[in-house]
Amino acid sequence: MLGHSQDIELELFASGLTRPVNMKHAGDDRFFVCEQSGIIKIINSNGSVNTTPFLDIESIVRDIGNEQGLLGIAFHPNYAANGYFYVNYINNSGDSVISRFSRLNANTADASSELILMTIPQPFSNHNGGDMHFGPNDGYLYISIGDGGSGGDPGDRAQNTTLLLGKLLRIDVDGTSEGNYGIPIDNPFVGVAGAEDEIWAYGLRNTWKFSFDRSNGDLWLADVGQNSKEEINKVDASSSGGENYGWRCYEGNSPFNTTGCPAMNTLTFPVAEYNYGGSPFRCSITGGYVYRGTQQTTLQGLYFFADYCSDEVGVVRETDPDTYQLTFEDQFSNAGISGFAENVNGELFTLGLFSGEINRIIDASLSIDEESLSTIKMYPNPSNGILNFDISGSTMQLKDIKFFDILGKHVKTISNVSGQNISLSTKAFNSGVYIVEISATNGNKSTRKLVVN
Repeated sequence: MLGHSQDIELELFASGLTRPVNMKHAGDDRFFVCEQSGIIKIINSNGSVNTTPFLDIESIVRDIGNEQGLLGIAFHPNYAANGYFYVNYINNSGDSVISRFSRLNANTADASSELILMTIPQPFSNHNGGDMHFGPNDGYLYISIGDGGSGGDPGDRAQNTTLLLGKLLRIDVDGTSEGNYGIPIDNPFVGVAGAEDEIWAYGLRNTWKFSFDRSNGDLWLADVGQNSKEEINKVDASSSGGENYGWRCYEGNSPFNTTGCPAMNTLTFPVAEYNYGGSPFRCSITGGYVYRGTQQTTLQGLYFFADYCSDEVGVVRETDPDTYQLTFEDQFSNAGISGFAENVNGELFTLGLFSGEINRIIDASLSIDEESLSTIKMYPNPSNGILNFDISGSTMQLKDIKFFDILGKHVKTISNVSGQNISLSTKAFNSGVYIVEISATNGNKSTRKLVVN
């Protein structure tokens, strides 16, 4: 566990989705979620799902087995103005495609607007990677591509810099030097004979999910192992790229097949790893994000991940400079956690491939009232227009009462709390679930859930 009385819970946010695998925001309080079959749906701030898809490209997406389909989405940093977004999918020939689409309006994309940037041949059906993010500090598009599949990387593709497989790529979507995209001039292999200019890092087996820390730009990559180790890599934002993460030479920190491999001191090894198998059975890491929201204060700075088979959610914490500790916190059931998502406010969510649910990560200990704050009464709940606080039973001096929506967006503060009773009109609140944070001047807090009809 995270501490003496802390516990991770998954709080239902949205449901009814079919095999969700990737979810991003576009700078507002909505989510855009990729269903593996080739559909992107919009989830609104209250958890409702639009009935009409944002984009439907099922006819051009191959969704066979567990690792093909529509795998990733990323929104242009200037999406609000240009309406461009990018998808990563497997086409009907079994190859990876990176394409740009355009929106028609806020809720609908133009399915006929596809502009293909890259098509990457895939020799096998598995290990396609698929995640994409725009770098927070450089605005370039980063793309994870698996090693081409089968087992043990039989073609040694991850170590081969003449191929794009087993790599993290970095391209300039606003450039045209390669046709429909450009190459950043400071990519590490630009001008290097026998290497592809798009490569940012290599030696990866199947980075199903990666992310950037929104507070500092550090890069976190969770690489799925072969049959022994699942690993988490981290690189500081100051990196100039070119890291070799070691696959197929090493699986995690352990040798796998070192024939013809470079020296160990030239490789970048994971900051954390865990064993495949065991009880509960663990088989495949799903990478997440570093928590940088405001609602779960005890989770600040923790990197979240999950194991797809065991349905466990874990964290990596930095215990000392450059020293990391991995722990599994809690286990859930029938989820098949296929991805994590970070909303515009930094709150974290999980995607359940089997359940079709989107859940918010919360620290359940925050719902435990501190000392005499538990005597404060909040009623009626649900609220139909008025909300009352009876603070007469509390011996603490209150600082304020804050209201946040379910996505963590601050919507209202009551300051200078005094007296024995407080009444608030909730008529200006949209219907839905809110988090109410009652703070005392000594730092104690009580967190409550409020439903507004």
